[in-house]
Amino acid sequence: MPYSLTIKASQKTKQVWEGDESSVPTSTPQRRSSLSFLGELNCRPSNLIRTTSLTEDEAKHDLSVPKVSLTPSVTSARVERLVRERQLRRSGSCYTLGDEVDAKSEALGGNGGMVGGGGNRMGEWWAATEPQSSHSKAGAHMDNYEGSRNLNEKLHPSKQRLLVVANRLPVSAIRLEGDKWDLQLSAGGLVSALLGVKHSFETRWIGWPGVSVHDEKGRASLTEALALKGCVPVFLDDDTVDQYYNGYCNNVLWPLFHYIGLPQADRLAATRSLDSQFQAYQHANSLFAKIVFSQYQEGDVVWCHDYHLMCLPQKLKELNPHMKVGWFLHTPFPSSEIYRTLPLRSELLKAVLTADLIGFHTYDYARHFVSACTRILGLEGTPEGVEDQGKLTRVAAFPIGIDPERFISALETEQVKLHVKELLRFFAGRKVMLGVDRLDMIKGIPQKLLAFEMFLEKNPQWREKVMLVQIAVPTRTDVHEYQRLTSQVHEIVGRINGRFGTVTFVPINHLDRSLAFHELCALYASTDVVLVTSLRDGMNLVSYEYVACQHMKNTEGVLVLSEFAGAAQSLGAGAILVNPWNIREMYKAIEEALTMSDEERKERHRHNFTHVMTHTAQAWAVNFVSELNDTYVEAELRTLNEPPVLPVDTAKESFRRCTNRLLIFGFNSTITAAVEAPRRDQIKESKLGLHPGMKDSLKTLCSDPNTDVVILSGSRLDVLEEVFGEYGIWLAAENGMYLRDLSGNWMPTMEHLNMDWKEYVQRVFDYFCQRTPRSYVEKRETSLVWNYKYADVDFGKVQARNMLQHLWTGPISNAAVDVVQGQKSVEVRPIGVSKGAAIDRIVFEILRNKYPNGSYTSNIQFDFVMCVGHFLSKDEDVFAYFDPEIVLHRDYRCSNGKMERNLDPRLPAKSYDRVSSKSNKTSVVRTKTYPLISPDHNGSHSSSSHSRSNSSKDGSIYSYSDRDLMGDLVNVSSDTYISCAVGKKRSSARYYLDTVNEVVSFVKSLADACPCELDSEDQSVLSVGSGSGPHVSPCSADSLPNGIPRHDL
Repeated sequence: MPYSLTIKASQKTKQVWEGDESSVPTSTPQRRSSLSFLGELNCRPSNLIRTTSLTEDEAKHDLSVPKVSLTPSVTSARVERLVRERQLRRSGSCYTLGDEVDAKSEALGGNGGMVGGGGNRMGEWWAATEPQSSHSKAGAHMDNYEGSRNLNEKLHPSKQRLLVVANRLPVSAIRLEGDKWDLQLSAGGLVSALLGVKHSFETRWIGWPGVSVHDEKGRASLTEALALKGCVPVFLDDDTVDQYYNGYCNNVLWPLFHYIGLPQADRLAATRSLDSQFQAYQHANSLFAKIVFSQYQEGDVVWCHDYHLMCLPQKLKELNPHMKVGWFLHTPFPSSEIYRTLPLRSELLKAVLTADLIGFHTYDYARHFVSACTRILGLEGTPEGVEDQGKLTRVAAFPIGIDPERFISALETEQVKLHVKELLRFFAGRKVMLGVDRLDMIKGIPQKLLAFEMFLEKNPQWREKVMLVQIAVPTRTDVHEYQRLTSQVHEIVGRINGRFGTVTFVPINHLDRSLAFHELCALYASTDVVLVTSLRDGMNLVSYEYVACQHMKNTEGVLVLSEFAGAAQSLGAGAILVNPWNIREMYKAIEEALTMSDEERKERHRHNFTHVMTHTAQAWAVNFVSELNDTYVEAELRTLNEPPVLPVDTAKESFRRCTNRLLIFGFNSTITAAVEAPRRDQIKESKLGLHPGMKDSLKTLCSDPNTDVVILSGSRLDVLEEVFGEYGIWLAAENGMYLRDLSGNWMPTMEHLNMDWKEYVQRVFDYFCQRTPRSYVEKRETSLVWNYKYADVDFGKVQARNMLQHLWTGPISNAAVDVVQGQKSVEVRPIGVSKGAAIDRIVFEILRNKYPNGSYTSNIQFDFVMCVGHFLSKDEDVFAYFDPEIVLHRDYRCSNGKMERNLDPRLPAKSYDRVSSKSNKTSVVRTKTYPLISPDHNGSHSSSSHSRSNSSKDGSIYSYSDRDLMGDLVNVSSDTYISCAVGKKRSSARYYLDTVNEVVSFVKSLADACPCELDSEDQSVLSVGSGSGPHVSPCSADSLPNGIPRHDL
């Protein structure tokens, strides 16, 4: 890997938001994070910060570094890094990208901006990818640039490669005679933004060239021509372009992301067409993935852009799971209520979530995305992003900017100055308002015109004293909706000009064309107000460009900005925010802007100009790539702390080699059948059933006399009876509190539990259940569970938080109960009740059943133990019970119906420690304990270590009170003990499996390795209700199976 980052594995890193001045409301929060490249100093604009920590020797020789304490390595804490970087930035020790770019621009002939259509733009873009010609005009500036570049090369021994993947390449290709091509750089904010990244990374751009090339010779020549410019083409055929780009991208995703509803289909052909377009969309993303994979080298950063490539992260991860992939959306992301109307909505979300970092322009868009993932996919949203079974996808806001120096320097050119003088002479004596938009439905041009019409109507004194210059760049002229919009705009303009115009003056100057760069800069600098009235816009950089061009004026202009544009979150402090749907509000905003005092204009402009100059396009790009590097490293560190995948072959060999085996399986989400439903179905999912692939495997394992199988679950007794009634298998219900032996007899593993709290908790649960639609209460013998997995996600969390607060501070706050918070549930159970607390009794009963009449000796122990399940964190102590790497002395006792250990006598008596040692890491968890028994009829307290009513068999020598005479029940090593979590990577288990299907496949391999084959004459012993075993009756209202009265609980 081309970078190094030192992070303590035990230290949890968190997402940090920081603005330039957190106390100033005008500052926009921007993510500041960096990744340490050894000995590397990234060149950034002056507002950015040094992205590395220099070594002590390097700091001594770096004259630009002030007296600041620099550590040799970078800490994992984001806040600590941010504080250090902020200190460096304020001390002025940072390299500025602007100085280097200016020097380079002068060396290239003085044209530092990307002017529309000119060859100089091409020179600036490609200069970063090609060596400088010896014929370049160097001069003093070139010497400065070479010196800066030499220093940069020393600090950058090797640049990290950045693969930028977008729908279109930054060039337009025109085929000339033969196999020659004319390449012209395309205008766009993304192209400008990535100019700055090229100084820190070796950038390669991958995308569609915008032309259809059918012959192989033409494709080869175009590929060769583009390779000289750092571009790699993705060739798409005409049908794919039509269905993928014109169809699914422009007719489905783009309107929906801008809150334009999907068209209502009245024919099946429309549905089939949508399916065909989505297939073309996936096919195009696959073609992009193949080209990216062919260009990828280990350590590269892949940056995918926009809604055209939402499936690309998933396809790249399928080709290489270790690829560093980021995805950024340049449009708004709609609220979940809008997005959920999209067919195949889940597929796109899942595909995007495979990326390591997902970026949006604003926090609102990021919040909408996380909400869609939680409401549609049922995933967990966190402050850092979206979490899926332990995998965290970081989601953050990275507001894009512009290159302000490009516009400021353009104002100094003679061409722009001359054009400004002409415009000021034409506008003399009038206030001028400006609108620059694409002629698009989301830009709110009709609303803008209507507001101006109302202003002229309400303020006759302003007629002939104010005019509106509207630039409407035509787009998609072949689409009927856009043709209708053009006609509507022309009609409104004609009506206003006819109503308020004169022979020598018209209030609206409307242009249906684009302007050259110098014309646009002059128009920005000559107008008094700019109107940005987007109905929905990702960012809208017109407002940034206007602010940059207003800085040279004595009287700065006013920005009237739609609150539905992404720029409103960045420039809202200095702008007049409006709701473009409210025509009356907009006309008043126009009136306020035209009559604003010079002092207020200056103050508003100062806020906006500061933001535009600091939050540049180059800063945006460098921040995103740095954050992606940082996120990838943190994900790797999380992976180091996650258990590895279960080694199936090794486990199977250990299973085959041992002679006395114990297999413990969880039930729900471990060996249950998947529910086939297009959406979350509460009725179907509530009916738990055994996975079909487990049935034969369980029968084989149960028939082996050397293998004992236990189902350890939190489910009720009757549920386990219904599912596993036909198997000769040990069942441990309600977290092991009730155990069923092979004969079908149920026995409690803990007796005389204090359940006085249950009635009160039931009333609390019923109260919240009535007020939370689709939530329900699951009643068990020893616990109560309130489940809200089917309720509204946000409302369920709020209700759960209120419930927990009430339980922790209410009448049962001092009761002997545990309040266990699951992912979407709240459970109340007696303290000490857990799967790990009951496992000692369960193992004892299994061995006593196998060796009755005193035949058990200390030499007969389980020599192979496997525990597999999807358990709550509180119940994962069952994994630690058998773990041979436990540091403490493994001497378990059962006291007051609860498992305890002989611990260090220095520890408090009313606590127990669960200490595990894995990979030389030791953690201690101390849990407060309370009495678990209730007074008997004589007023004394009973203990299960002194009484075993209803649980011992006639003729047996050992009872559980003799447990201490038996010594250790298991004798396993690290090779013969397997603990495996299912579907969760944050676990204390030694291994993990992702899905139930993987568990089924693994158990089948164990059954195949089982030396015992199921004979036909042994079939009868598998049925609990047949043969010599007593018949098991279902649970009744008054008693448990085997006659255990309920009141004994």
